[in-house]
Amino acid sequence: MFIFTAHIPKKRLLAGGIVLLCCAAVVATALILTAAGKSVTASAEVRGVRDNGDRVSYLEELGWQVSPEPISEEDLLVPTEFDASYADYLSLQSEQGFDLTQYRGKRIRRYTYDVLNYPDGTEGVQVSLLVYKHTVIGGEVLSPGRGFLHGLSLPE
Repeated sequence: MFIFTAHIPKKRLLAGGIVLLCCAAVVATALILTAAGKSVTASAEVRGVRDNGDRVSYLEELGWQVSPEPISEEDLLVPTEFDASYADYLSLQSEQGFDLTQYRGKRIRRYTYDVLNYPDGTEGVQVSLLVYKHTVIGGEVLSPGRGFLHGLSLPE
């Protein structure tokens, strides 16, 4: 067994302690700011959407009044490679906080509902939700007759 001893002046020991405290404070601040940044840019995905009631409730939370049952349900395959034709759609989803690229090659389900309360009274408006394993991963509001498409947020 070896024993090492060292004589460290109190001033040097105090300075070393202060440096360690400063480093710990910097690391803690960085972790807090990083965590705060993640919460701001968090995904808009909503988990636990298991049935029609959950989907309708989610849309109502966004301000939409919709038909009580979907007007269509479709199984879709997300492409493994997105060509240029998907750019605008991916951008729309991304602006809402959804990232469809992480679902490449996955089978998802699209539920489409009639919108009953579009702000300007337009009829024939629909809202679609993209769902993967009980998680909303995307969606849009569209009017096939009027030719518009926008995110899930209720327009002002």
